[in-house]
Amino acid sequence: MQDNLQVNMDEFLPLRDVVFNTLRQAILTGELKPGERLMEIHLANRLGVSRTPIREAIRKLELEGLVTMIPRRGAEVAQITEKSMNDVLEVRRALDALCVELACDRISEEELDKLKKACIGFEQAVTTRDAKKIAQADVALHDIIVQATGNQRLIQLVNNLSEQMYRYRFEYIKDFTQHKRLVEEHRIIYESIVNKDKETASQAAKTHIDNQEKAIIRQIRLDREKR
Repeated sequence: MQDNLQVNMDEFLPLRDVVFNTLRQAILTGELKPGERLMEIHLANRLGVSRTPIREAIRKLELEGLVTMIPRRGAEVAQITEKSMNDVLEVRRALDALCVELACDRISEEELDKLKKACIGFEQAVTTRDAKKIAQADVALHDIIVQATGNQRLIQLVNNLSEQMYRYRFEYIKDFTQHKRLVEEHRIIYESIVNKDKETASQAAKTHIDNQEKAIIRQIRLDREKR
């Protein structure tokens, strides 16, 4: 258990939701690692709450696929497997390609300016070598493209998937050798949207996901060899 794991209280949310959000974020960012046991008493003591909200949070996390119940062991953080990653990235690949194609037609000048600044912001985040900051800058950049589609149903679908995607994206971003490639891919996507070049934008978005998939598979296999 990471020592810096703590509840971020929100006066507008019930305690069970606060605990759920805290544990969920810890799993998505890797503070709670794949295979790590989630012991109710230990978590309750660490977070300064009773076992009831912990139990409720674990149940919800299991439904989201972030926690696995193991016979005679109890709850543990779900492993990042090639199958689970492929399922998420396969859908995200198609949605991202659609998003950039629609953005080529629909993005406003104001959104283009935001996208340009987001690209610069991502490059600056990369120099910090802070994985959380880099991941946040990456999400912010892609969110601008998604919002530019103006398609509320598509935005909803991507948002629903993005939380699951974050876990895999974070694994990718922790690999500092990939940062130069990420910056270049963002630049190509941005320029393609500026030029309303749907074909190049779509292919760049797909390549962006494909490269993430390859890098994460390498990491999964390395982790498997270490165990």
